[in-house]
Amino acid sequence: MLAVTLAGAAAVAAPAVVSADTATEQSSSSSSTATHTLSNSYVVYGAGAPQSVYDQLNSVMGVDSSFKKLTATASDYAKYIGNGTTTDAAMISSVAIAPTDPGSGVKVNIKKYNGQSNITEVTAQQYAMVAQMAGVTDITIVVTANRAVSGESALTGVYKAFEEDGHQLNSQNTAAANSVLDATQDAIDANKDDSSYPGKLMAAVGDTSKQIAQQKQSSGELATKADIQEMLNKALEKRGIADQTTTTQQEKIAGALVNFQNSPISSSKTYITNVTNTINNVKNSTGNLMNKAKNWANSEAGKETVKQAQNWLTRFINWVKSWF
Repeated sequence: MLAVTLAGAAAVAAPAVVSADTATEQSSSSSSTATHTLSNSYVVYGAGAPQSVYDQLNSVMGVDSSFKKLTATASDYAKYIGNGTTTDAAMISSVAIAPTDPGSGVKVNIKKYNGQSNITEVTAQQYAMVAQMAGVTDITIVVTANRAVSGESALTGVYKAFEEDGHQLNSQNTAAANSVLDATQDAIDANKDDSSYPGKLMAAVGDTSKQIAQQKQSSGELATKADIQEMLNKALEKRGIADQTTTTQQEKIAGALVNFQNSPISSSKTYITNVTNTINNVKNSTGNLMNKAKNWANSEAGKETVKQAQNWLTRFINWVKSWF
């Protein structure tokens, strides 16, 4: 089993997102498009979270002694995110990550801390799709914070954990993923009363990124921003939320998807398959809990994994159950 933690900034000048060329090491001649998996479990505490709350953070996220422990600092934010500045005191969020069965995509659970929902803006669905667009797949991520933060910088710890695990992260991929998180926030905030909107929006973003990658890989031709905005609008219509997403919001998201198109991950053949799995995860999800042990254990993939690794499966399910 695998676990990692993210540190998020309470106040930062620009959004941060998950990103890393992750998952199973698969066919690619370039580390920019290769996907990787972690070999160890990690928990990454925000530097602004005092050690006095570590036990409670561990309890919320289900972290045990097998997790390698790291701290995400302001210098890590500058290294992995690079947009704006922050301080150690502002690095608050923490995260735990575990691998799931092949083909499961990315799922994210945002957990309350002492009954408080302290990740106030970024949704589980945003984290999941942005992580996937950066190269992360087949994992469950748990995010929490000991006090209220927007959550924009929560993924700094993910980058740090992957580098600690020996995987070189491509800065162009992470920057493109970060821009998607930023670009989708206005639309998410404007539709806070619709709990199904984040899942539908991020599914539409995933649909569009998949189409962009397919076109780039099949023909070698890059789509224009106008082309991408048209793809996005059709994807939003397919998900039934085009009327809820303004032209301005769509233009901003299309601009971020141009960044994705220009990043190495859009040339990855495995991305097309992997993003499909995460689209399926987010499209009908609502709220902050995308992964539940019972649902996963009863899936065909879960049953197959039982045969392959009973001890690992039991440990993973117990980890997920600890959140409820």
